[in-house]
Amino acid sequence: MAVSDVDLAHLRRCLELAREALDDGDEPFGSVLVDAGGTVLLADRNRVKDGDGTRHPELEIARWAAAHLPVEERAGCTVYTSGEHCPMCAAAHGWAGLGRIVYVASSGQLAAWRRGWGLAPGPVASLPIKGVVPGAVVEGPVEALVDEVCALHREHADRHR
Repeated sequence: MAVSDVDLAHLRRCLELAREALDDGDEPFGSVLVDAGGTVLLADRNRVKDGDGTRHPELEIARWAAAHLPVEERAGCTVYTSGEHCPMCAAAHGWAGLGRIVYVASSGQLAAWRRGWGLAPGPVASLPIKGVVPGAVVEGPVEALVDEVCALHREHADRHR
């Protein structure tokens, strides 16, 4: 399945949320949950700055979906996100039974950027979503928006050196 103009619009919202997170002193990640009919059900951003490294928007989306949506509706949803799910979030996505994932930048791209900027790797291995959830339907990276995500992460890196 190719990335559509509707997908790009949701991904742009993810970038707005990532910018909001960055402007609040957090890591620049944003995500949106959309149901099968195209309704945005939840939008969130990273909230790890206060010490809870699990406050990723993708994990919050999986938790919210498990609490608010019947199992059969979850599979029809799409999770849009500025960056590919980490292993924790990918597992939560799989356990919640959510559907398609569309991301802008891959975890491999982010890891390479961080290495290039002289930063230490994150505390969790950088794995592709399908390495955690083999049956996941995944679209990404979305090259048309990768430079914007890279710029947000570069700004975050520059602020925290």
